[in-house]
Formats: sequence, C-alpha cells, structure tokens
Amino acid sequence: MDMPLPGTVPDLADPAMLGIAELAPLLKSGSLSPVTLVRSCLDRIARFDPGLRSFITVTAERALAQASAAEAEIAAGHYRGPFHGIPYGLKDIVDAQGVVTTAHSRLMPDMPATDDAHVTKLLDAAGGIMLGKLGTFEFALGGPSWDLPWPPPLNPWNTGFLPGGSSSGSGSAVAARFIPAAIGTDTGGSVRWPAACCGIVGLKPTYGLLSRRGVQPNTFSLDHCGPMTRTVRDCALMLAACAGHDPLDPGSANEPIPDYAAALTGDIAGLRIGLVRNWYATDATAEVTAATDRAAEMLARLGAIVETIELPDLGDFCDCKTLISMSELYTIHKPDLLTRPELFGAKLRQRVIGGVYIRAEDYLNAQRWRNDLARRLLSEFSRFDALVTAGWLNTADPADPDHSDFMRRGRNMTMPFSLAGVPAVSVPIGFGANDLPIAMQIAAKPFAEATVLRIGDAYERATDWTARVPTLKTGAVA
Repeated sequence: MDMPLPGTVPDLADPAMLGIAELAPLLKSGSLSPVTLVRSCLDRIARFDPGLRSFITVTAERALAQASAAEAEIAAGHYRGPFHGIPYGLKDIVDAQGVVTTAHSRLMPDMPATDDAHVTKLLDAAGGIMLGKLGTFEFALGGPSWDLPWPPPLNPWNTGFLPGGSSSGSGSAVAARFIPAAIGTDTGGSVRWPAACCGIVGLKPTYGLLSRRGVQPNTFSLDHCGPMTRTVRDCALMLAACAGHDPLDPGSANEPIPDYAAALTGDIAGLRIGLVRNWYATDATAEVTAATDRAAEMLARLGAIVETIELPDLGDFCDCKTLISMSELYTIHKPDLLTRPELFGAKLRQRVIGGVYIRAEDYLNAQRWRNDLARRLLSEFSRFDALVTAGWLNTADPADPDHSDFMRRGRNMTMPFSLAGVPAVSVPIGFGANDLPIAMQIAAKPFAEATVLRIGDAYERATDWTARVPTLKTGAVA
C-alpha cells in the first residue's frame, strides 16, 4: 500500500456490515434472522442517509414482511439459495409493483407501478428483500441536477463530492453499507462510473443477459441492467439471481446461466490480458494512471500474461455513442418536450433537445460506425481472454452545481464496452486525493462474465481495498 486506507474497520457484529457471501451461510443456518438483518439496514439508513440522500423511497413495511416470509421459509427447510433473505435496492427507473417509479423526474405520474420489472421478479423469486428505490440522474441521463424534486445523492467517502451516475444512489447506498446489493442500469457507463467513484464492484453484463422490461428506457440499443455490490463474489451471486431470458424483451438473450461463483478460483495464471493504456495514459489524472498501472502489474504478478495494446481513440467511441443516444433519447422524450418542456430538469432538457437536429442518415451512419468500432474491439478477443483499462479518468466530481458538466468533456472510459455490448466490471484499485476511490475495468468477449469476475476476484483477494468502509455522519446535509 502506498497510503493508509481511509474509512474505518467494519463492525462485523452489525449484520448490515456483511456482504452477500458472508450473510448467506448465516441466513441458511438460521444463525441470523432476515428480520434482524433488515432492521439493521433500516436503522443504518435512518441514521445516515439524510446525509447522503441515496434513497428516494424506503419500503420498510414491505421489506419487513418479505423478511418475515423468508425467515419462515428458511426455518421450514425451503432455502432458495444464496440470495434468500438478502436486502437490495432498485435504481428508481426500475419498477417494483405497488411502489412509485419516479425516474428522479417531475414528469413521472405519482402512481405505483402495476407490475415488477423482470429483474425485480427474478430477485424476489430468489428470496431477495427490496428495501427501496434509489436516486438517479433524471431518466438515467439528466444529472447531476439541483433543480429536481430530489437533490443528487452524495459520495459516502466524502460528502463534498458526488457518487458518479447515473446509478448514483445505488453506488452510494452500497458503499455506505445501507444494503449489500443494488440494481443499476448502464447505457454508457452508469453502473461502472458510480462503482468506480464509490469503491464498490459494478458489472455491466453482456447486452441482453439481463432483461430491461419494466425499466424506463434511455437508449434502446445500448441499455443494460447490472448488479452493484461490495465484492466480486457478491456480484457473481447477485448476477446468478437476476440473469435470465425474458421472451417479452426483444433484446433479451436466451443463454444458459452458469454458476458464476464457481469460476472464482483465485487462479488467473496463464490468462492473456490486453492493457488498453492509450485510453487513460494521456487523459486520466496522474493518480488514476499510476493506480491502473499498478493494478495491471499485480495481475501480472498473479500469473496473467499482460500486454499493452492500443485501440481506436476513446473519443471515437464517445462521439459514436452520443450520436446514437441523442437520437433515441429524443424519440423517447419528444412528446413531453413538445408539450411540457418546463418540467424537465435543465440538464436533461439540454441533452435531449439536440436530437431534433440528427438526421436519419446520421443515426444510421453512427450505427455503422458502431459496428466498425465494435468489430475492432472484439477482434482483440481472438488473442486475449480479457481487456483491462482504467475505470474512470478521474475520481469523483465535487458536489457543486457550478462545477463543469462532465457530459461536455467528451471522453468516457466506459463507452467502448457499451458500444460493443460486452461484459465489463469495475473493481476498486485504490484511493486518491480527498479519500476518493479509484477503479479499473475488466472486459471480455460476449457472455464471458465468468472471466471478468474471475480476474476481478483474483485481484481483490490479493489486495485489501475493500477492507474499509466510509466513516458516516448522522444528520441531514447542511
């Protein structure tokens, strides 16, 4: 370690401090009651979330009822698996029956959802316990915004900074140990960016591995759902619980779901890894560059064969994705832009309105460009098992309404893997200035989630970046 870890040593006597892999055997054996666990999480939320604003809605009664049912089932010998009795949260663009989906926007009706999203159904079927809905950028794009009914969530490592986005509340809540797991969504990096900024693990699976039915759309051809957890093993366990074919989602893939946790052997000897250094060496901060280089060196020490490679400029991927997203976003939001534009937050309105100027030929050419860029990236998997690069170009941004808009920087570490639709996981690799986390991304060919998780787990075992938790303060934000 080059510097002391910030935060505190977790109090393992408090079950809210434990992750899925630690909780599962305790719940299965009856050593820990799901009701006790849920009450511990709810107490922590009540004490500390006023200072972080990660939750929009806390569903305490529903959670306690689900916990009581889980306790009875487990006691009767009907244990469903390692997600049984585990609390989780949903990014508030994901439906849960009977709960309002706000999408962090004035535009959404104040009416409870009439059905669960497909991922919610699967998590509930696995025995999961939903604790509530989590803050996001407006419709997963317009943020961070201070002109919406709910202010942006804050970073638990330092509340003067933001948690990234757009799955901002998901990242903040998992890092703060309010919940062991959350569902985020990722169109251009919205799971991996907050995971990087909050020091947790966030996976964008292969396009179509998780259904998007019951999720407010951002960009149809790029939207993903993904798990956000404290460790790679926890991520593997949650992924197994929420992945699966949905015949009612036209983008859903009908692929077998393996035992992802079984792939976490700790052994990556002989795996071939391409280090995409040109994506971060020039544009990232010095501390991010140094930390990513050290992480790649660690993978080599663990026996992987690491080779530096060069892929097309990061800006090409970002420009291509932006053209596609602006077109699709405008299509989704056009009716409201024409009839009630004043209800949008300023940032979302500014980002969406440009879509009116994109012609059909521009959109089609962007999709062709996407195919070219994706083929170039995918070609590397003929000689590498995985690609590694930085998780984000900098640490978290200040929680300042006047701070420069990240969307205008034009370079985003996560978009290449979004365009290609391949699995990519963000894993913590250190801390920088202001006690803020730094991360790397690991990506592999389509449906090779087991590979990225295996590499991330091996790195996690060899380091102790996840050994501390943020030091939180009670009380609301001043």
